[in-house]
Amino acid sequence: MKGKKTRLDKIEDTYAEAFKGICCRVIVTADDEETLHRAAYDATSTPGTVIGRVEGGIEGWLPEEKTPDGRKGAILHFWYDKEDIEKFEVELSYRIRQDILVKPFTSLFDASINPAGYIDTMKHVGHCGDGYEWEEDLYGRHMIIVPIATPDFLIERKLGYMKGVMGANFWYYCSSKEAVLKGGREALQAIESVKGVVTPFDICSAASKPETNYPWIGPTTNHPYCPTLQKVLGKESKVPRGVEYIPEIVLNGLDMVSLKKAMKRGIEILLDYDDVLGISAGNYGGKLGDYKIQLKEMFP
Repeated sequence: MKGKKTRLDKIEDTYAEAFKGICCRVIVTADDEETLHRAAYDATSTPGTVIGRVEGGIEGWLPEEKTPDGRKGAILHFWYDKEDIEKFEVELSYRIRQDILVKPFTSLFDASINPAGYIDTMKHVGHCGDGYEWEEDLYGRHMIIVPIATPDFLIERKLGYMKGVMGANFWYYCSSKEAVLKGGREALQAIESVKGVVTPFDICSAASKPETNYPWIGPTTNHPYCPTLQKVLGKESKVPRGVEYIPEIVLNGLDMVSLKKAMKRGIEILLDYDDVLGISAGNYGGKLGDYKIQLKEMFP
């Protein structure tokens, strides 16, 4: 006689692939919450690693007493999957210039932890002052003051970068939209409680695979796991019975311990939803990852 199934039986015996990356961890501050939120969300809104760009995420929000200049702030991550520091520096500058510098009265500070190296922000951000920029020691930091129309944008001269882990993920098999959205959002809140981890896609509706018929696009739909293609694919479909939706949560973390802790917290939330029928993860036979994170090993 078989034993009674437990909530942990929803977890498939599989693994998530993840790979090495580099990360700048910064603090953005502003005069008011609306501007701060716009800057934080805009700067981290496009998860672009799969198309050769940087991707970002919001680690958390800071009260006035936790920021260098005594204003409300946010801790942001910017990630890149290659150790090409020059390319990372350029891509990072786009996010800072186009999404943060242009928001009134914002400032940006280094928040790295034991950095492997530093990026000098003068070349690609400081010189937005067209040569009129200057440097000062403020708030215990060495800052560049970039003169702009709503004076002025302040950025720390050097931003540390760290090595970490990108692309960890888990899928949750759902039979209702409520489980996709309500369950996913609750899982994201649990993940946010872990320092050093971000979720660049939030609830991702489009898990992809590296093989594609259209290489100029990059990764395309992971068709065996598309619920609407079950009849078209027949036996090739890998969608479990009763599953109507397969959202994914992708995580980047500054270290493997924090990353696994965050994954576990997110999965634990989803296991309590009746309409979450299973938990799985994306892996591609070692084609993407330097690391394999076994799901069941997180729940001994």
